Amino acid sequence: MKLLVIGAGNMGLTYAKAINDFGILGDDKIMILDKSPEKLAELRADGVFEVFEELTDCVPQAQMIMVAVKPQHKDGLFEEMKPLVKSDTLIISVMAGVTIDSMQNALGLEKVVRAMPNLPAQLGLGMTTFFAATAVSETEQELMGKLLGSTGKSLKLDKEDDINTSTAIHGSGPAYIFYFMQAMMDAAEHYGYDEATAKLLVTQTFEGAVQQYKEGNFTPTEWMDRVASKGGTTRAALNKFDDENVREGIKKGAIACYDRAIELSKI
Repeated sequence: MKLLVIGAGNMGLTYAKAINDFGILGDDKIMILDKSPEKLAELRADGVFEVFEELTDCVPQAQMIMVAVKPQHKDGLFEEMKPLVKSDTLIISVMAGVTIDSMQNALGLEKVVRAMPNLPAQLGLGMTTFFAATAVSETEQELMGKLLGSTGKSLKLDKEDDINTSTAIHGSGPAYIFYFMQAMMDAAEHYGYDEATAKLLVTQTFEGAVQQYKEGNFTPTEWMDRVASKGGTTRAALNKFDDENVREGIKKGAIACYDRAIELSKI
Protein backbone atom coordinates (compact mmCIF):
# COMPACT_ATOMS: atom_id res chain seq x y z
CA MET A 1 0.00 0.00 0.00
CA LYS A 2 1.31 3.44 -0.96
CA LEU A 3 1.97 5.55 2.16
CA LEU A 4 2.05 9.32 2.39
CA VAL A 5 3.35 11.01 5.53
CA ILE A 6 2.11 14.58 5.94
CA GLY A 7 4.51 16.47 8.18
CA ALA A 8 8.24 15.74 8.27
CA GLY A 9 8.71 16.90 11.84
CA ASN A 10 10.15 14.70 14.57
CA MET A 11 7.39 12.11 14.74
CA GLY A 12 6.43 11.96 11.07
CA LEU A 13 10.01 11.53 9.93
CA THR A 14 10.72 9.05 12.73
CA TYR A 15 7.92 6.76 11.50
CA ALA A 16 8.83 7.21 7.84
CA LYS A 17 12.44 6.24 8.48
CA ALA A 18 11.56 3.26 10.67
CA ILE A 19 8.93 1.90 8.26
CA ASN A 20 11.40 2.30 5.40
CA ASP A 21 14.26 0.69 7.31
CA PHE A 22 12.16 -2.37 8.18
CA GLY A 23 10.92 -2.70 4.58
CA ILE A 24 7.36 -3.19 5.79
CA LEU A 25 5.82 -1.78 2.60
CA GLY A 26 8.19 -3.49 0.18
CA ASP A 27 10.02 -1.58 -2.51
CA ASP A 28 7.55 1.31 -2.84
CA LYS A 29 9.08 4.59 -1.75
CA ILE A 30 7.25 6.37 1.05
CA MET A 31 5.92 9.78 0.08
CA ILE A 32 6.51 12.74 2.41
CA LEU A 33 4.94 16.18 2.25
CA ASP A 34 6.21 19.20 4.13
CA LYS A 35 6.08 22.98 3.74
CA SER A 36 9.53 23.87 5.06
CA PRO A 37 11.98 24.67 2.21
CA GLU A 38 14.90 23.62 4.41
CA LYS A 39 13.29 20.29 5.29
CA LEU A 40 12.31 19.65 1.66
CA ALA A 41 15.87 20.31 0.50
CA GLU A 42 17.23 17.97 3.17
CA LEU A 43 14.83 15.18 2.25
CA ARG A 44 15.50 15.52 -1.46
CA ALA A 45 19.25 15.41 -0.83
CA ASP A 46 18.83 12.17 1.13
CA GLY A 47 16.99 10.56 -1.78
CA VAL A 48 15.21 8.04 0.45
CA PHE A 49 11.64 9.27 0.02
CA GLU A 50 9.42 10.78 -2.65
CA VAL A 51 9.19 14.39 -1.54
CA PHE A 52 6.27 16.75 -2.15
CA GLU A 53 5.19 20.23 -1.16
CA GLU A 54 1.67 20.23 -2.68
CA LEU A 55 -1.21 18.00 -1.59
CA THR A 56 -2.58 17.77 -5.13
CA ASP A 57 0.60 16.00 -6.26
CA CYS A 58 0.57 13.20 -3.71
CA VAL A 59 -2.74 12.70 -1.87
CA PRO A 60 -4.53 11.10 -4.87
CA GLN A 61 -1.72 8.51 -5.12
CA ALA A 62 -1.89 7.46 -1.48
CA GLN A 63 -3.74 4.46 -0.11
CA MET A 64 -2.64 5.31 3.42
CA ILE A 65 -1.96 8.77 4.82
CA MET A 66 -0.21 9.38 8.13
CA VAL A 67 -1.10 12.83 9.48
CA ALA A 68 1.73 14.08 11.67
CA VAL A 69 1.05 17.80 11.96
CA LYS A 70 0.22 19.95 14.96
CA PRO A 71 -3.48 19.60 15.89
CA GLN A 72 -4.12 23.33 15.42
CA HIS A 73 -3.29 22.94 11.71
CA LYS A 74 -5.76 20.12 11.09
CA ASP A 75 -8.79 22.15 9.95
CA GLY A 76 -7.08 23.88 7.05
CA LEU A 77 -5.27 20.69 6.10
CA PHE A 78 -8.41 18.56 6.09
CA GLU A 79 -10.29 21.15 4.05
CA GLU A 80 -7.60 20.90 1.36
CA MET A 81 -7.39 17.11 1.57
CA LYS A 82 -11.11 16.32 1.40
CA PRO A 83 -11.60 16.67 -2.39
CA LEU A 84 -8.36 14.75 -3.03
CA VAL A 85 -8.74 11.61 -0.89
CA LYS A 86 -10.41 8.46 -2.19
CA SER A 87 -13.28 7.02 -0.15
CA ASP A 88 -11.23 3.96 0.84
CA THR A 89 -8.10 5.90 1.86
CA LEU A 90 -6.86 4.86 5.30
CA ILE A 91 -5.95 7.75 7.59
CA ILE A 92 -3.45 7.26 10.43
CA SER A 93 -3.37 10.16 12.86
CA VAL A 94 -0.65 10.79 15.44
CA MET A 95 -2.23 14.12 16.44
CA ALA A 96 -3.02 14.40 20.13
CA GLY A 97 -6.64 15.02 21.07
CA VAL A 98 -8.15 14.69 17.57
CA THR A 99 -11.03 12.19 17.62
CA ILE A 100 -11.81 9.61 14.97
CA ASP A 101 -15.32 10.98 14.50
CA SER A 102 -14.03 14.50 13.84
CA MET A 103 -11.58 13.21 11.22
CA GLN A 104 -14.23 11.08 9.53
CA ASN A 105 -16.56 14.07 9.29
CA ALA A 106 -13.87 16.46 8.12
CA LEU A 107 -12.55 14.16 5.39
CA GLY A 108 -15.73 12.34 4.39
CA LEU A 109 -14.29 8.85 4.82
CA GLU A 110 -14.54 6.02 7.33
CA LYS A 111 -11.17 4.28 7.61
CA VAL A 112 -9.33 6.13 10.37
CA VAL A 113 -6.75 4.95 12.90
CA ARG A 114 -5.86 7.13 15.86
CA ALA A 115 -2.43 6.54 17.41
CA MET A 116 -0.51 7.85 20.40
CA PRO A 117 3.28 7.48 20.23
CA ASN A 118 5.85 8.69 22.72
CA LEU A 119 9.21 10.44 22.44
CA PRO A 120 11.51 7.37 22.71
CA ALA A 121 10.15 6.33 19.29
CA GLN A 122 13.01 8.46 17.99
CA LEU A 123 15.42 5.89 19.45
CA GLY A 124 13.49 2.81 18.35
CA LEU A 125 12.33 2.33 21.95
CA GLY A 126 8.91 3.89 21.59
CA MET A 127 5.52 2.72 22.78
CA THR A 128 2.59 3.46 20.47
CA THR A 129 -1.02 2.66 21.24
CA PHE A 130 -3.71 2.79 18.57
CA PHE A 131 -7.43 2.41 18.05
CA ALA A 132 -9.07 1.76 14.69
CA ALA A 133 -12.53 2.67 13.42
CA THR A 134 -14.82 -0.25 12.64
CA ALA A 135 -14.33 0.26 8.88
CA VAL A 136 -10.65 -0.71 9.21
CA SER A 137 -10.32 -4.42 8.44
CA GLU A 138 -8.48 -6.92 10.64
CA THR A 139 -5.79 -7.24 7.98
CA GLU A 140 -5.35 -3.48 7.90
CA GLN A 141 -5.21 -3.35 11.70
CA GLU A 142 -2.46 -5.97 11.69
CA LEU A 143 -0.55 -3.82 9.21
CA MET A 144 -1.06 -0.79 11.48
CA GLY A 145 0.47 -2.74 14.35
CA LYS A 146 3.56 -3.42 12.24
CA LEU A 147 3.86 0.15 10.94
CA LEU A 148 3.39 1.77 14.34
CA GLY A 149 5.53 -0.85 16.05
CA SER A 150 8.46 -0.11 13.74
CA THR A 151 9.66 2.49 16.27
CA GLY A 152 9.53 0.11 19.23
CA LYS A 153 6.34 -1.61 20.32
CA SER A 154 2.66 -1.09 19.50
CA LEU A 155 -0.56 -2.04 21.26
CA LYS A 156 -4.07 -2.14 19.80
CA LEU A 157 -6.67 -0.74 22.20
CA ASP A 158 -10.27 -1.85 22.69
CA LYS A 159 -11.94 1.56 22.76
CA GLU A 160 -11.08 5.08 21.69
CA ASP A 161 -11.05 6.53 25.21
CA ASP A 162 -8.15 4.18 25.94
CA ILE A 163 -6.07 6.50 23.75
CA ASN A 164 -6.60 9.18 26.39
CA THR A 165 -5.89 6.89 29.34
CA SER A 166 -2.77 5.50 27.66
CA THR A 167 -1.64 9.05 26.91
CA ALA A 168 -1.61 9.62 30.67
CA ILE A 169 0.70 6.62 31.11
CA HIS A 170 3.01 6.09 28.16
CA GLY A 171 2.40 9.15 26.00
CA SER A 172 3.31 11.68 28.67
CA GLY A 173 5.14 9.13 30.81
CA PRO A 174 8.67 9.96 29.63
CA ALA A 175 8.21 13.45 31.06
CA TYR A 176 7.33 11.93 34.44
CA ILE A 177 10.53 9.88 34.30
CA PHE A 178 12.57 12.95 33.37
CA TYR A 179 10.93 14.81 36.28
CA PHE A 180 12.10 12.17 38.74
CA MET A 181 15.53 12.01 37.11
CA GLN A 182 15.91 15.78 37.45
CA ALA A 183 15.02 15.55 41.14
CA MET A 184 17.67 12.88 41.67
CA MET A 185 20.25 14.94 39.76
CA ASP A 186 19.35 17.97 41.86
CA ALA A 187 19.99 15.87 44.96
CA ALA A 188 23.34 14.69 43.59
CA GLU A 189 24.39 18.25 42.81
CA HIS A 190 23.29 19.26 46.32
CA TYR A 191 26.05 16.99 47.59
CA GLY A 192 28.62 18.56 45.28
CA TYR A 193 28.64 16.27 42.27
CA ASP A 194 29.13 18.02 38.95
CA GLU A 195 26.44 17.70 36.28
CA ALA A 196 28.25 15.02 34.26
CA THR A 197 28.78 12.82 37.30
CA ALA A 198 25.20 13.32 38.46
CA LYS A 199 23.97 12.33 35.01
CA LEU A 200 26.07 9.15 35.06
CA LEU A 201 24.86 8.15 38.52
CA VAL A 202 21.20 8.74 37.70
CA THR A 203 21.02 7.33 34.16
CA GLN A 204 22.88 4.13 34.99
CA THR A 205 20.66 3.66 38.03
CA PHE A 206 17.52 4.01 35.90
CA GLU A 207 18.78 1.71 33.17
CA GLY A 208 19.80 -0.95 35.65
CA ALA A 209 16.57 -0.79 37.64
CA VAL A 210 14.38 -0.99 34.51
CA GLN A 211 16.32 -3.96 33.15
CA GLN A 212 16.20 -5.75 36.49
CA TYR A 213 12.44 -5.23 36.68
CA LYS A 214 11.94 -6.49 33.11
CA GLU A 215 13.99 -9.63 33.69
CA GLY A 216 12.70 -10.39 37.18
CA ASN A 217 9.39 -11.66 38.53
CA PHE A 218 8.83 -9.12 41.29
CA THR A 219 6.48 -6.16 41.42
CA PRO A 220 8.02 -2.70 41.84
CA THR A 221 6.95 -2.75 45.50
CA GLU A 222 8.66 -6.12 46.01
CA TRP A 223 11.82 -4.78 44.39
CA MET A 224 11.71 -1.77 46.73
CA ASP A 225 11.52 -4.14 49.69
CA ARG A 226 14.55 -6.05 48.40
CA VAL A 227 16.58 -2.82 48.24
CA ALA A 228 15.29 -1.27 51.46
CA SER A 229 16.03 -2.95 54.77
CA LYS A 230 14.07 -2.06 57.89
CA GLY A 231 15.54 1.01 59.54
CA GLY A 232 18.08 1.47 56.74
CA THR A 233 19.00 4.37 54.47
CA THR A 234 16.76 3.41 51.53
CA ARG A 235 13.79 2.89 53.83
CA ALA A 236 14.35 6.39 55.20
CA ALA A 237 14.07 7.78 51.67
CA LEU A 238 10.96 5.74 50.85
CA ASN A 239 9.31 6.76 54.12
CA LYS A 240 9.96 10.40 53.24
CA PHE A 241 8.40 9.89 49.81
CA ASP A 242 5.35 8.44 51.54
CA ASP A 243 5.24 11.35 54.02
CA GLU A 244 5.27 13.77 51.07
CA ASN A 245 2.63 11.74 49.17
CA VAL A 246 4.95 11.45 46.16
CA ARG A 247 3.27 8.32 44.79
CA GLU A 248 -0.20 9.84 45.11
CA GLY A 249 1.08 13.04 43.50
CA ILE A 250 2.33 11.12 40.47
CA LYS A 251 -0.99 9.29 40.20
CA LYS A 252 -2.88 12.60 40.39
CA GLY A 253 -0.59 14.00 37.71
CA ALA A 254 -1.49 11.16 35.36
CA ILE A 255 -5.19 11.78 36.06
CA ALA A 256 -4.72 15.48 35.29
CA CYS A 257 -3.06 14.46 32.02
CA TYR A 258 -6.09 12.34 31.10
CA ASP A 259 -8.50 15.14 32.00
CA ARG A 260 -6.59 17.55 29.74
CA ALA A 261 -6.64 15.01 26.90
CA ILE A 262 -10.43 14.91 27.16
CA GLU A 263 -10.60 18.70 27.11
CA LEU A 264 -8.44 18.88 24.00
CA SER A 265 -10.58 16.31 22.19
CA LYS A 266 -13.58 18.63 22.55
CA ILE A 267 -11.91 21.66 20.97
